[in-house]
Amino acid sequence: MIGTPGEEGDPPAFGTDATIRSGTIIYSGVQIGDRFQTGHNAVVRERTAIGDDVTVGTNAVIDGKTTIGSSVSLQTGVYVPPYTDIGDQVFLGPHAVCTNDPYPVRRDDGLVGPTLEDHVSIGANAVLLPGVTIGEGSFVAAGAVVTEDVPPETLAVGAPAVHRELPEPLDGGNLI
Repeated sequence: MIGTPGEEGDPPAFGTDATIRSGTIIYSGVQIGDRFQTGHNAVVRERTAIGDDVTVGTNAVIDGKTTIGSSVSLQTGVYVPPYTDIGDQVFLGPHAVCTNDPYPVRRDDGLVGPTLEDHVSIGANAVLLPGVTIGEGSFVAAGAVVTEDVPPETLAVGAPAVHRELPEPLDGGNLI
């Protein structure tokens, strides 16, 4: 379904050559660049801006009020909450989860999603807590739980994640 029945606002706007697979829902007010593609059953909520050459995998959810750069790959089952900013050339592996509520159902301190700068890679099943910044060129290992900012060109591993020097094979930008 493209657009949201009964919801006010402009219909979603797409660049050229979009591929939207069955079961995908894209809400009103979404702005999407060229060569966008989804897997099946993806959801992109309102007030989201997406650049060119972006893939949103099967069962991935972008929960709105989010900015996503160009050449980004969100794999199967990725969750991106409101108020998240994702740069260019970013990869989020299967079932990576971003969060935006510092005190779920306990306090209302406002929502703040993570920021993923350019050329960031996030491994499968990693969790990024609210408000963290993942610095340019950093790599978050599979299963890591990121509780604090990750400096540029750093490897984050473990739960809670600790920072290590980025190994040479992981050095350099993403090729998405």
